[in-house]
Amino acid sequence: MLPHPPLTEHYPSTDAKPAFVNHLFDAGARYYDGVVDWGFLRSGSFYRRWVQQRHGLKPGMHVLDVACGTGLVAVEAAKILGAAENITCLDPSEGMLAVAREKLPAKFVVGRAEALPFSDGTFDFLTMGYALRHVTDLETTFREYHRVLRPGGKALILEVTKPSGRLANFFFRVYFGRVYPALTQLFTRSRDARDMMRYYWETMDACVPPETVLAALRAAGFGEVERTKMIGLFSEYSALKPR
Repeated sequence: MLPHPPLTEHYPSTDAKPAFVNHLFDAGARYYDGVVDWGFLRSGSFYRRWVQQRHGLKPGMHVLDVACGTGLVAVEAAKILGAAENITCLDPSEGMLAVAREKLPAKFVVGRAEALPFSDGTFDFLTMGYALRHVTDLETTFREYHRVLRPGGKALILEVTKPSGRLANFFFRVYFGRVYPALTQLFTRSRDARDMMRYYWETMDACVPPETVLAALRAAGFGEVERTKMIGLFSEYSALKPR
C-alpha cells in the first residue's frame, strides 16, 4: 500500500524512490533544522515533547525513532527519559544522521522503515516524525513496527495532514506549496533546501487519507488504533501491539 502515488517527475518508479529521497535529504540536511523551526513558528520542540508525554513515553522505556532525520523527535524524547542511552535513531540519510549525532549520545543506525535491522520485541515505544510519506509501502512498514515492539508497546506516528475544508485547504496549499519553498530559498540561498521543501509539500498534497493509514495499522496487527487531530493540521497516529 503506497503512502502516495509515485511522483514520476522526480523518480521513474517506486523502486527508485528511496535513492531520490536519500539524495534530497542528504543535500538539504544542514538547512533542515532552521527551515522547520521558523516554518512551524518555533512551536516544534514543545509539541514534540508534549505529544510523546501524552502518549505515554516514560523513563526506563527503550525507544526507536524511525526516520529520525536530524534528531528533533529524539532530542525531546531524551528530555523525557532523562538520558539518551535507551534511544535508537534510524534513518537512511547519512546527511541527516550526521546532524543528529551532534545533538545527543543515542545509538544511530542507517536503515529503512521497511526493513528494520532489529530483533523482534526490542522496543517499548516507537516514533516516526513527519516521514511516513517517504516510505515505499505502509503495510510493510507497519508490520516491521509491530515486529520490533514488545507486547504492549506503542507506535506513535506524527504527520501533517491536508485539511478537508475548502478555505483551510486553500491556505494550506498556498503556504506549503508556494510561500514555504520560496522563503526557504530566500533565507538559505540554497536550491537544495528549496527542493527539499517543495517535495515536502508535494508528498503532503498527494498523501493517502488518514483512514487509509489507520486501516494499514490495523492490517499489520495493531490494536487500539487511533488518530488524534491537532488544530486541523497535525495527525497523531497511535497504535498498541497487543499483549
